[in-house]
Amino acid sequence: MDLSLEQFEGYLLVRRVDAHSVTLLDRVIDHSFLLTPAGITETWPIDAAQSLHAGHVETLLALQPELVILGTGEHQVFPAAAFMAGFLRKGIGIEVMDNAAAARTYNLLAGEDRQVVAGFILPPT
Repeated sequence: MDLSLEQFEGYLLVRRVDAHSVTLLDRVIDHSFLLTPAGITETWPIDAAQSLHAGHVETLLALQPELVILGTGEHQVFPAAAFMAGFLRKGIGIEVMDNAAAARTYNLLAGEDRQVVAGFILPPT
């Protein structure tokens, strides 16, 4: 699914999503990663939403989000309640959706200059 044909200066935006990869501008990524408008964290060793737990919250909070978007692959899969609660305790919103919806939402929020962090979970290759 192609999402954006325009390149906005100063933001990393998602252009395309499929079952096994996400394309950022002209770069294809085929493993799970974290994305902010300012940069990418490629070392995010998560391969399923079910593997997320409370200990993973700090990694995302270190990126100082006002909102977290979690893309869980081709389908929406909710992680453990302890993971979700870690954000709510800090007053940080978190939304869980499939990767295509997460990409569209991330692009919209990044384009509004919001401090959004998107986590994209991709299956191991």
